[in-house]
Amino acid sequence: MTSLLLKNARIVDGTADRPNDPVDIAIEDGRFVEVGTDIKFDAQETLDLKGQIVMPGLIDCHVHVIATTANLGLNAELPNSWVALKSAELMKAMLMRGFTTVRDLGGADQGLQKAQTDSLMDAPRLVICGKALSQTGGHTDYRGPHHSRDVSYYAEKLGALGRVCDGVDAVRAAAREELKGGAQFIKVMADGGVSSPSDPVGYLVFSVDELKAIVEIAKGFGTYVSGHLYDDTAIVRALDCGIECIEHGNLIGDDTIKRVAREGQCVVPTNITYDRLAKTGADYGLPEESVAKIADVREAGLERLVKMHEAGVTVGYGSDLLGGMQPHQSGEFPLRGRYIPADAVIRSATVDAARVLRMEGELGVIAPGAHADLIVVDGNPLEDLNLLTEQGAHMPLILQGGVAKKKAAGL
Repeated sequence: MTSLLLKNARIVDGTADRPNDPVDIAIEDGRFVEVGTDIKFDAQETLDLKGQIVMPGLIDCHVHVIATTANLGLNAELPNSWVALKSAELMKAMLMRGFTTVRDLGGADQGLQKAQTDSLMDAPRLVICGKALSQTGGHTDYRGPHHSRDVSYYAEKLGALGRVCDGVDAVRAAAREELKGGAQFIKVMADGGVSSPSDPVGYLVFSVDELKAIVEIAKGFGTYVSGHLYDDTAIVRALDCGIECIEHGNLIGDDTIKRVAREGQCVVPTNITYDRLAKTGADYGLPEESVAKIADVREAGLERLVKMHEAGVTVGYGSDLLGGMQPHQSGEFPLRGRYIPADAVIRSATVDAARVLRMEGELGVIAPGAHADLIVVDGNPLEDLNLLTEQGAHMPLILQGGVAKKKAAGL
């Protein structure tokens, strides 16, 4: 049984535009057990933070931990053992940036998840969808127009973000197989994408019957479907079919934003990935045909972010960076901060992110019963979101499940 008492901590979690007054935080067996003033708690260790800012462990709602290169066709060809080891390296870096939980949107499997829970590697807690579902020629079919290899080749490749399935029976079977394999939700490629070679943005991927069949299976298992979506027509179609979370959403229309706010669905924008792809995507292996698509979605995504904030949409924090661009994961904080208030940006990686993951009360808060995931920040991120960047340089303490994954000298 392990216990820790943090004294005189000022909490910033995105629910207010200023830190709260100093409180004490009691932690036992990986959970927060009490938060308040003058706590009487017999802890094995006590740290006086002397008014420093503490935040819930950050949550990134859209990552690809197995994307070791921006060339996702090449990534799918890599040996599974190499991808697993490289993925562990990428995830440790995420943890050192303060991301104690990440939601993988295609590729990560139960083996990586178990390696983290069994402490075989230091990594964020993983929420997984298994392989994303794509139709032939859709997003995650990276074979290209002149590649005739059968898609079954990729079924057991850890580096493949998705799987191809066509027809109602096939998509039902694929969804069931992913859930059987440990998926906690289903990801469907319901629009074209930037990184794949043959599907333009706005491509109405899958039929309505196929989308409804996937949703039916997910809901039958007590979970939900998240959709890779850019274009407003594709988004409306997906919502009509029962998809409950929109990934990206760069070209979502005003009326659809109002509908999403009214009906309570979630959106996970990933603006930093377009910012980085536009600047350096080709240098990191993104194919030329993918680089050409970026301008279609880059500026629109930031303008739509403002509209969603004004409408009260639940917006999760997402990065969606690939390969060598992953060190820019925290760049989404200051990028969003140029368009919406800092407390809203922070909330997207804490309270609202937990809602996206359907883990409210478990993550994203410093409150009794939640996982004891916490970061200490040198300075006030409500005043300067750049304090959450620079690879965790301004985070002297990172706790995950009450265990110090990083602890600076002097604490």
